[in-house]
Amino acid sequence: MEIIILPTPDEVGRVAASLIASVVRAKPDAVLGLATGSSPLGIYRSLAERVRAGELDLTGVSGFALDEYVGIPLEHPESYASVIARDVTGPLGLDPARVHVPDGRAADLEAATQRYDDDIAAAGGVDIQILGIGANGHIGFNEPTSSFASRTRIKTLAPETRRANARFFDDPDDVPTHCLTQGLGTILDARRVVLVAQGPDKARAVAAAVEGPLSALCPGSALQLHRHATIVVDEAAAAELTLADYYRYTYAHKPAWQRFE
Repeated sequence: MEIIILPTPDEVGRVAASLIASVVRAKPDAVLGLATGSSPLGIYRSLAERVRAGELDLTGVSGFALDEYVGIPLEHPESYASVIARDVTGPLGLDPARVHVPDGRAADLEAATQRYDDDIAAAGGVDIQILGIGANGHIGFNEPTSSFASRTRIKTLAPETRRANARFFDDPDDVPTHCLTQGLGTILDARRVVLVAQGPDKARAVAAAVEGPLSALCPGSALQLHRHATIVVDEAAAAELTLADYYRYTYAHKPAWQRFE
């Protein structure tokens, strides 16, 4: 696990985007795992700037969203199908036919979750998975006590998660109670993972995920098992890391052949 601590949220987005760009340049038909929420927005802005400047071509890339609410209309502005189309597919110039979101409106939700994992496998697997982390340590919508072996499935959203997402809805009661989410096992199958976190509200979750025990109480700690995980955080989100000085030192002395910027 590589921990990168940067001064500002904008730098977090830029550096994480540089890692993703390096993956795509090496493999123009790469498969990206796409997170929603506020944490990865800086990544998408930075990637979009590179696309507009002609520095990066994402037209051959495929994408798989991490999750979707259950029962929310497809056209609702906060369905993740709408969010991905608005924040990712359009600005990054992706082919909409290559961008996939779990079907939270399916008549048979369990069949839809199995089909989603099958579709990821048929695409060759995820080359780099983008993640944020919730204040309670969730990644995707894998709430505390999620199995590290879990696959894409139906989950009940924790009250804390619903409260955090209420800012996106006109009425807090409108936040769905259930979702479809890639499981921790599905996420760990990705060849690379990049997790971003910004702000003091994420500091405790970041510390638990990176330095705490491997525990289902902090689903993000599952990334300790990943063979190639990069955690990019700003100073506020790094505030509770015990080895913060070591992480700064290792990044400052990273050899040129390992750098992706």
